[in-house]
Amino acid sequence: MAYTVLARRYRSQSFDDVVGQEVIAQTLKNAIKTGRVHHAYFFTGTRGVGKTTMARILAKALNCLNFDAPTIEPCCECESCKSINTGEDIDVIEIDGASNNGVDNIRELRQNAIYRPARSRYKIYIIDEIHMLSTGAFNALLKILEEPPEHVKFIFATTEPNKVLATIQSRCQRFDFRAIDAAAIASQLKRVLTSEDIAFEEDAIISLSRLANGSMRDALSLLDQVISVGKVPISLEIVETALGEASSEKIAHLVECMGQNDAALVLAQVDKLLNEGLSCVQIVDALIDYIRDLMVLKASGDNSKIVILTPAQREKAVAVARKFDIAALVYNITSLEKMRWTIKNADNPRALMEAAMVRMALSEKFINVDQLMTKLSTGNFAVKKKSLDSSHRVTHTKTAPVSSKSKTTESNEQYRGSSISCADLEELKSKWSEITALLIARDGIIGTAIQSSLPIYYDKKSLKLAFAPSNAMGKTLCESAGREEKLSSMLSGILGGSVRIKLVVQDVENVPVRARSKGAGTSSSDIKEVMDDSNVKILLDSLRARVVKIED
Repeated sequence: MAYTVLARRYRSQSFDDVVGQEVIAQTLKNAIKTGRVHHAYFFTGTRGVGKTTMARILAKALNCLNFDAPTIEPCCECESCKSINTGEDIDVIEIDGASNNGVDNIRELRQNAIYRPARSRYKIYIIDEIHMLSTGAFNALLKILEEPPEHVKFIFATTEPNKVLATIQSRCQRFDFRAIDAAAIASQLKRVLTSEDIAFEEDAIISLSRLANGSMRDALSLLDQVISVGKVPISLEIVETALGEASSEKIAHLVECMGQNDAALVLAQVDKLLNEGLSCVQIVDALIDYIRDLMVLKASGDNSKIVILTPAQREKAVAVARKFDIAALVYNITSLEKMRWTIKNADNPRALMEAAMVRMALSEKFINVDQLMTKLSTGNFAVKKKSLDSSHRVTHTKTAPVSSKSKTTESNEQYRGSSISCADLEELKSKWSEITALLIARDGIIGTAIQSSLPIYYDKKSLKLAFAPSNAMGKTLCESAGREEKLSSMLSGILGGSVRIKLVVQDVENVPVRARSKGAGTSSSDIKEVMDDSNVKILLDSLRARVVKIED
């Protein structure tokens, strides 16, 4: 006798057997009990979640020959129930929408629908993948769907409801089948293996339930493949070998090496995984799944039920998660997801993947552009390494409230050093170049931007700085990312008092104006001015960069 695969042998036979779609099953049972069975149903959901199975159960419930009326508990023993299970019943017609998608097919359906069923109460049409019908076929179906004969019922199933005409959907009762929970899949797999008298380990079942991605049919198909290996008990190692999946233990070790900032170990671990026959995409997928678990554990706690892991796997994951903070985990997931699509079409995917792995392992040694510009301007090239370990975070404790005046004074104190006394606006103007030099030394971005401004008002408590319209970008730069407050603090420290800053754009005599190029291109004087700038020279030398475009 031919072997029947597990996905067919353990298909649900009644409403009570349905796994993961209990709400829909209960709704249909209530409709049958109260005699409110609709003439058309529309089942949507991803593959393998029970759409066709539910359609067959509903057909058996309506046409079971051992009852005088529709029942919520079909016998599954009569000729009608057995024929429906195999898809061979003469009154329950299953149609593949992908291969019967033309107008002529639907016209034939309409012509046959007017005849009463041969032996059952209802003639039931189950159209799978109905979204594959042509526009003409949909239009041919509309009339009979709106006013069908009393002995006809329609059940439509699709994975892409957005492709089905709204006029079709509006004539049906719609049920959305959700992805089946991993815990429910694991429970069903255990029942199947127990029934088949096959020994198994808990780790293997959890791995299979996660690989199924919410599809019970996929889970049973994967289990069939693993059983075919012929080794018992079914272990996690057997599952990973049979399905060609990355070793969860080796993936955990790879992520742990990233947390230790050991690029050499990361590359060695990647090499081992590749030598085992895994593709770059498989490794990236496994990393995304594992780092996602770490992120959830970090955000929701060590005992979070959102993560499906065995006690041993959870203990290991919690230990690895302590090496990162949530921001680092989120960054790693997004980086890997972007890289996943890139390496699929890359000529050298391994190099791209290894570069990304090293980037994540050494992420603490990288700094952003603002920090780099400040260090280049001040000559301080030492990069302080930040630990991602949560045990090194700064703990904030509650203290007595501090007045805004005290905060301002404290903020100004950190910028005190070389003090320049200015009695009035004229004296401030005369010393402005000296003041901007101090600003550049303390913050290269702010100081460079302020160089293109000129004080137009000063009374020791407030200072107004004017930017020429051509240098309006300098004002914008000083006002963004909290720099205005920092500028006020630095000037207060230099001038020896609390000074409020106001930045304006206006035409004022003697306000520095950058040379503007005439004509379509950049003039040679502009290019010379840029290339002679000390900050540009430092930036080009330090980053081994080159100038590709100059804009005002």
